[in-house]
Amino acid sequence: MSSEMASEYAVSHGKAKAFYERYERKEELQHQTHFCPGCGHGQVHKMLAKAIDELGIQNRTILVGPVGCGVFTYNYFDVGNISAAHGRAPAVATGVKRSRPESIVIGYQGDGDLAAIGSAEILHAANRGENITVIFVNNAIYSMTGGQSAPTTLLGQKTTTTPDGRHTATEGYPLHVSELLATLEAPVYIERVGLGDNKQIAQATRAVRRTVENQVRGLGFSMVEVLSPCPTIFKMTPVEAQRWVRDVMEKTFPLGVFRDRTKDAQPRQLPEAGPALEEIPRILGVDIEGLPEGNAHAMEHAAEELDLRVRVAGFGGQGVLLLGEVLAEAGLDAGLEVSWLPSYGPEIRSGTSNCHVRLARQPIDSPLVTQPTVLVAMNEPSLRKFHSSVRPGGWILYNGETFPSDCGREDVHVLAHSFTRVADELGDARAGNMVMLGALLEITAVLPEASIDAALRRLVKSPKWVALDERALARGRELYRESLQEVGHES
Repeated sequence: MSSEMASEYAVSHGKAKAFYERYERKEELQHQTHFCPGCGHGQVHKMLAKAIDELGIQNRTILVGPVGCGVFTYNYFDVGNISAAHGRAPAVATGVKRSRPESIVIGYQGDGDLAAIGSAEILHAANRGENITVIFVNNAIYSMTGGQSAPTTLLGQKTTTTPDGRHTATEGYPLHVSELLATLEAPVYIERVGLGDNKQIAQATRAVRRTVENQVRGLGFSMVEVLSPCPTIFKMTPVEAQRWVRDVMEKTFPLGVFRDRTKDAQPRQLPEAGPALEEIPRILGVDIEGLPEGNAHAMEHAAEELDLRVRVAGFGGQGVLLLGEVLAEAGLDAGLEVSWLPSYGPEIRSGTSNCHVRLARQPIDSPLVTQPTVLVAMNEPSLRKFHSSVRPGGWILYNGETFPSDCGREDVHVLAHSFTRVADELGDARAGNMVMLGALLEITAVLPEASIDAALRRLVKSPKWVALDERALARGRELYRESLQEVGHES
């Protein structure tokens, strides 16, 4: 087509700006989504992206994605994206909206995600009237996991877990989520729409936009339930699946508006801003007057780009979690951004245990430490499990006389010592974790001793143990300095 001819035409429909230009989930399929032909998720995605574009909120939108067929929302929507655990999208959306009230927060879930494991989450979020938008895609079955019965499966509908069809005596009745939430006082807008034909799709498009627009206006909780086809699990063609939604599914789940208070609803008052950062120590009762500024090495590491990522691992009973807690509490005392995430088995003693700790001057995006800058391995199994994950240039502190030769890496620093034996010489082998923490603190030099001391005294209540732990910390610092002298002597 010539440029003259092209100028006579205007593009009336195109790809929404709220979508990424290319989808990088798979290198060979960057032009398409992962959805099966005829799947309703693709249509709902288009509706949502169109609403975001029309309302001009792309830079304000945070989409909380689901577990299930719609899990890859972050690969498609060029907005803020958060992945929530199964069923927890309403809780995550609540937290995001309360902490970022200026944002437009949208929860996107399927029926297995929202109506089953997430039923309590959606019920209480709606009952509180949280100012969020919920897109609920209901195809009456667990699709991604192979077609099991879902809370919304129809009576008589055959699935892999109801091969003879759903019966009220064994599986109960289909759960009517929209009707259930409409009995609550707080929700502002609840509508059920379908994708059964073009007329229904047009109405669904309007409803999706309205639920988002309600949040832009600050009116409160809005949800649209979308009856959606699933040709693959229904074992139908896309056309047959679409007709099944219209002719069969709609009889159990009638379309319509179940709650609409948008004409009378008043914009919800935004929560008051949180306290200023400098006010937090006073609120928490932390005395920061007179804290030492630290030595030159500490000041060098106190730059804005500070991001200390520590993985502590060992057996239960070795003080793994306490080591991480002291480090995190000291970071709080020093005014840093902090996260501490424990992970341990059911055994109280001798089970595996590890924790993630991050200290930074900028907000922390995730508490997970998958590539630590420092690994504290309190036993050999933990060393072997995590040593390969340490970032190049990082440190490994190993509780052992010698470092296993097959775990050696030329791109990391290693300090191997029997820290438990050192602690035993100080008075109790259980203080080995504090000896290792002392070495870590001397290596990183990011925390003043006063912050460590304050954190230790808050977490350890016994004066006897506080005294022992302080000696252990000091001895750990000495061990690191002695290792430097040994290296200098050898060179």
